Amino acid sequence: QVQFVESGGGLVQPGGSLRLSCAASGIIFRFSHLGWFRQAPGGLRRMVAQISANGSPNYSDSVKGRFTISRDNAKNTVYLQMDSLKPEDTAVYYCNFLSGSGSWGQGTQVTVSS
Repeated sequence: QVQFVESGGGLVQPGGSLRLSCAASGIIFRFSHLGWFRQAPGGLRRMVAQISANGSPNYSDSVKGRFTISRDNAKNTVYLQMDSLKPEDTAVYYCNFLSGSGSWGQGTQVTVSS
């Protein structure tokens, strides 16, 4: 059974940093293309960062230069380092296959506010 479990969210002031983690199970992790997605209240779920099986990253324009995606194949875990956070980054963050075809986890809430 495919499962993604996100953690690491919280409340942070503008300009602050957070590191999100996503532990995956039930998949052949090292061959999987993965993404971080976010959904703000009343909005659609959108991808913000992706990482290929060989570790190549890509980012949406809204987070480019501020967020860094990485993976640890030994731990079946994908990370999202978020720096210079802005109030508009407030959302629930999820990870999934790049296609979004896996089961969605509970996500982790990120709130950026002073």
